[in-house]
Amino acid sequence: MKCTKEHRLEFTDRAAELLKGMTLEEKVSLMSGKMSLRQEMADREVDPENKHYNYIPYPAGGIERLGIPPMLFCDGPRGVVCGTGKATCFPVPMLRGASFDVELEERIGHAIGREVRAFGGNFFGGVCVNLPYNPGWGRSQETYGEESFHLGQMGSALVRGVQEEDVIACVKHFAFNQMENARFKVDVTCNKRTEREVYLPHFKECIEAGAASVMSSYNLYQGVRCGHHHYLLNEVLKGEWDFDGFVVSDFYWGVKDTVEAANGGQDIEMAHTLYFGDKLVQAVRDGLVPEEKVDKSALRIIRTLLAFTAQHKAAADPSVLACGEHVSLALESARKGITLLQNEGQVLPFDRERVKKLLVLGTLGDKEPIGDHGSSWVRPPYVISPLQGLEMAAPGTEVTFHPGDDLETARKLAAAADAVVFVVGYDHNDEGEFVSEDEAEGFTGAMGGDRKGSLGLHPKDVELIKAVGPANGNAAVVLIGGNMIMMTEWKDAVGAVLMAYYPGMEGGRALGEILFGDVNPSGKLPFVLPHEEGDLPAVDWDATGQWYDYYHGYAKLEKEGKEPLLPYGFGGSYTTFEISDPAFKAEKDQVLASCKVRNTGGRAGEEVVQLYVGFGNSAVDRPVKLLRGFRRVSLAPGEEREVAIACPIGKLAYFNERTGAMEVERMEYQVYIGTSAHDRDLAAGTITI
Repeated sequence: MKCTKEHRLEFTDRAAELLKGMTLEEKVSLMSGKMSLRQEMADREVDPENKHYNYIPYPAGGIERLGIPPMLFCDGPRGVVCGTGKATCFPVPMLRGASFDVELEERIGHAIGREVRAFGGNFFGGVCVNLPYNPGWGRSQETYGEESFHLGQMGSALVRGVQEEDVIACVKHFAFNQMENARFKVDVTCNKRTEREVYLPHFKECIEAGAASVMSSYNLYQGVRCGHHHYLLNEVLKGEWDFDGFVVSDFYWGVKDTVEAANGGQDIEMAHTLYFGDKLVQAVRDGLVPEEKVDKSALRIIRTLLAFTAQHKAAADPSVLACGEHVSLALESARKGITLLQNEGQVLPFDRERVKKLLVLGTLGDKEPIGDHGSSWVRPPYVISPLQGLEMAAPGTEVTFHPGDDLETARKLAAAADAVVFVVGYDHNDEGEFVSEDEAEGFTGAMGGDRKGSLGLHPKDVELIKAVGPANGNAAVVLIGGNMIMMTEWKDAVGAVLMAYYPGMEGGRALGEILFGDVNPSGKLPFVLPHEEGDLPAVDWDATGQWYDYYHGYAKLEKEGKEPLLPYGFGGSYTTFEISDPAFKAEKDQVLASCKVRNTGGRAGEEVVQLYVGFGNSAVDRPVKLLRGFRRVSLAPGEEREVAIACPIGKLAYFNERTGAMEVERMEYQVYIGTSAHDRDLAAGTITI
């Protein structure tokens, strides 16, 4: 792997030499973004179609006379935000998380890294591994799911892929950033075990994978703004985890005090300079910030930029932008992540010979299903809508679209059709990044935010499904959204349900292929789906203070003995799989699990084999079981293959509050291997450590 930590540290002496010849002003200039909010807004007013947020890489630092390149920021995570009509728009990470495909995510990282370079950038700010405490978080779509282990695996894969293309990968938002509307003011608190076992491990795994940058978050943690947080940035990140790279602030409002931020471990104020720059120079001269602090930040910045520049020799190649290879990768991702949630009566796949009249219902049917219009908004050369995808998949079928606003007309159309597809859920107006005028000094957000009221569909969509679904026995619902959507109220009105998340520029094509059976669905839920919203943790989305409990998601439901509607890791298929011959053992520093997987159905398909570890004999309160490994396997009809999964024993540790350290208990553990987190889908055994 290029630009590993070991490689970067080889540039320490060179960086130190350059540092010796720099003035205080030059050192501080390395810590300063160069894109003002006023300039950004002016650009948008002049040419809003092309000069959107991050339309060019945003620069910070750089000293030409010393050969120190600037840091050139490109946002993500579903592709590169720069440019208009140029970049590949991949599915959102939540869908990519549903693929449970680490190798695919690494390949997506390579593609994104190449496109960052094509835009002239050297920094990708799109490795988002925040863990949703509640699925109503508006930016859930930017992360991979609710499970810390899974987040760490997927985020690390993206880091590796991006950095192997000589682009700095930035992991965000550090830390406890799981609320959108209150993100500038909320003070998150939790106990130490929750901090160390639930909310920090996936960040640590990305650092261990070699991530060269971290972005701090807007929110407060334990009363301190995370962009100023000495404990998180200096003690944990740079101290305990021995992070060698640099920290950047979340944009414009991530730093609120010169002295607190500089002393607290912030290395670069992005994307402008308001509290660093001249104010930081003066703070050093006044003795409020030791110059040694500036030196340490400058060294980290210089060393990292020199290392990545030394590796990269090729000139920017615009031909890679939305090239055939990258677009094919976006399609592969959509195919592997879209998740079959229900298929009563084998409604799906549709038969082209029988479905000659297809009705598409719902206002989202002809919309671009790419997600949030905030900082993660990628603008590709085209987007295939669900309606277009269905028309492409069935060229001999008459496809009719109706928004569903007239229920009587919709019922008549449904009764006359051979099949019905409802496309319902959310768009960028319902969830995503949000900035309020009061909290962000005049920068108004007119869309997005956290989900309000319910985690279910809009009432009009529920009414449409319940009123029209029974009119046609060949009906399927396609859900569009960034996280879990409640189904309890309406699922019995239709036979089939697919979760499409926000499937990206090729998402409509993938949907058509899956609905008509050209592609076998293989995605798995990266979150639990409960019967009742009350089974999930409660959040006040406008709070100034929010407590995070130790339990959330599937671990909470299982601990409380509540049956989910659909378990974590669940996903249907048009074929069937059988697990046999499970085996478990602890060997040296690993837990090893294996089983045989057979495709017992009539078509090729992919299954995700999952390893869980249980803690029933623990001396402390712990989850019933947790995901600790997974692997995709592709099988032809009748084919059988052995699948082996290894988990480091260190991943079984808990945080001992008495000793202040992560410790592995010496005891008998329950171990499970299978196809979801539910006991009925798992084979069980034990190991002793």
